[in-house]
Amino acid sequence: MLERRKRKALVTLIVVFGLFQLCFSDLNRASFPKDFVFGTASSAFQYEGAVKEEGRGLSIWDTFSHTPGMISDRTNADVAVDQYHRYNEDIQYLKEMGMDAYRFSISWSRIFPNGSGKINQRGVDHYNNLIDSLLAKGNTNTLMLCLFF
Repeated sequence: MLERRKRKALVTLIVVFGLFQLCFSDLNRASFPKDFVFGTASSAFQYEGAVKEEGRGLSIWDTFSHTPGMISDRTNADVAVDQYHRYNEDIQYLKEMGMDAYRFSISWSRIFPNGSGKINQRGVDHYNNLIDSLLAKGNTNTLMLCLFF
């Protein structure tokens, strides 16, 4: 029964991919209005990494992902894709892909390591540097204050 489902899913995927190619083979940037904005997005927890660096405190998700039995494969976001250290490289990739905009979140535990009180200036500096780098490449930026509602 499981093998049959897998085959059916594979055939469906191939058909959908084929139809997508057929329908959108001529689709490119010129297919959109000149002022159309192409962009991408990320979430600090999923991308940044650098969990224990430069004064960052632990977030609820850090604690959750380190609790035995909570994540089946025991992965966490301690490193993620390491955008914290590689953001200039990532921004260059955005430019090469033709992206005009970038929506991102900030890790509040990087700004307020204890949840409130004293601000971690190194965290503020990191986000200032990220925004400056995005602006230097001509990106429109949207800062998302809260990912979870």
